Amino acid sequence: MPMVYGELRRLAHHYLQRERGDHTLQSTALVHEAYLRLAGQNPPQWQNRAHFFGIAAHLMRQILVEYARGHAAAKRGGGACKLALDEANELAQQPDVDVIALDGALERLTALDAQQSRIVELRFFAGLTIEDTSEVLGISPATVKRDWTSARAWLHREIAGSSPE
Repeated sequence: MPMVYGELRRLAHHYLQRERGDHTLQSTALVHEAYLRLAGQNPPQWQNRAHFFGIAAHLMRQILVEYARGHAAAKRGGGACKLALDEANELAQQPDVDVIALDGALERLTALDAQQSRIVELRFFAGLTIEDTSEVLGISPATVKRDWTSARAWLHREIAGSSPE
């Protein structure tokens, strides 16, 4: 764990920079919570670095969604947690997405195409490269790129259609 702690902390800091200004969860707390969940489970045999970060990304997503739901419940629905979905000009028409809406959209995408949903999780939440994502999933980089583009477009349409105008 000490070898990957810095990298996990960097990823957590990256995620939390995209959160709303008054967000109280800190990157250290996010990493520690993810570590506790990893340690509390019967951890799988890590196939490689990308596999480990894929699982860590999934846990961080769960933690952020739980935190957002708890925050929204505490405020009785007021002040939804915002999370920037675009990385380097992705989803330019809608720069901020409610993390709960994103999670719901990812669940719907999983029902339609589990591979695309997993690619979004690995690329967005773990920050994995196209190559690392293809290694984790055992598919070609070209397939990852194609599915990544398709999934982003689908998520944009799905989230834009569900947000109150």
